[in-house]
Amino acid sequence: MDWLLYAGDDPGHKLLLMLIAIVLFVVLMGIILFVVDRPRNPTRWFVGFGFTGAALLLLLLGLVYPAIRTIINSFMNRNSTEFVGVDNYVVAFTEPRFLVVLGNTALWVLVAPLVATFLGLLYAYLVDKSRFEAVAKGLVFLPMAISMVGASIIWKFVYEFKPAGVNQTGLLNQFIVWLGGEPQQFLISRPLNTFLIMVVFIWIQAGFAMTLLSASIKAIPDDIVEAARLDGVSGFGMFWRITIPSIRPALVVVLTTIAMTTLKTFDIVRTMTAGQFNTSIVALEFYDQRFRQNEAGLSAALAVLLFVIVIPVIIYNVRQQRLSEDVR
Repeated sequence: MDWLLYAGDDPGHKLLLMLIAIVLFVVLMGIILFVVDRPRNPTRWFVGFGFTGAALLLLLLGLVYPAIRTIINSFMNRNSTEFVGVDNYVVAFTEPRFLVVLGNTALWVLVAPLVATFLGLLYAYLVDKSRFEAVAKGLVFLPMAISMVGASIIWKFVYEFKPAGVNQTGLLNQFIVWLGGEPQQFLISRPLNTFLIMVVFIWIQAGFAMTLLSASIKAIPDDIVEAARLDGVSGFGMFWRITIPSIRPALVVVLTTIAMTTLKTFDIVRTMTAGQFNTSIVALEFYDQRFRQNEAGLSAALAVLLFVIVIPVIIYNVRQQRLSEDVR
């Protein structure tokens, strides 16, 4: 069977592999349907396992097993041939380079979700029920249709630097020159470069936050709004005392979802600076250590750290979604 796995670029082999996969899928589904349909009074667990067994098996092979292997490799040396204990974790938490990576990751998690959620909420509230609401929301949501890499390339042009006296191709430096200033190399100055890279992420995620929070604002019962107006609440008071408490579950879900996306951010930093100039984060450092430095043990330790960081966020997100459903 090795010739199937290493078919290379031969179209014939690829076509044959695709046909075999389709046949196996059809046969598997046929067996599942046949087995489930045989008993006259099948138990619920039997039917459930019949339809979910294949998916659970694939989940076990594609997620659980790799996770266990990654945890084991995090205690091994760079070639995964010798047990080194917690040495990889010690390196991750003591070497200055990795401390910068962890600090950048913490900065991303703290700043980017808060700013993106705040901008999305503010925009959703301001344009709600306005005459040009659809167009205004479409413009903010538009960056969501652009890939992370595409958005990074766009903003890299915005930050582009040319020496003084040369026509600037970067939009931001052109504005600085028009105002009488000197062009700046924005992406090499720490910590400014980290915040400027975050702008790309916020630009994209603000549309996501705006869409969900706008739907939550529209779902606020009219009687609550009218009662607040009769009590003399208006302007900022309406926003702070009525809107925010009413959409709190959705607000928390949006915030935690963007935080999880932030922890997985890789392509933006990779495209903008490739992790240079002290801009690397855990997701990118994991990639560099594994595929560029061939440090299997250290890269696995970084992956485990990323997994441990994201678990509490996921648990909190799921809990808030359940609370939101209970309220409904």
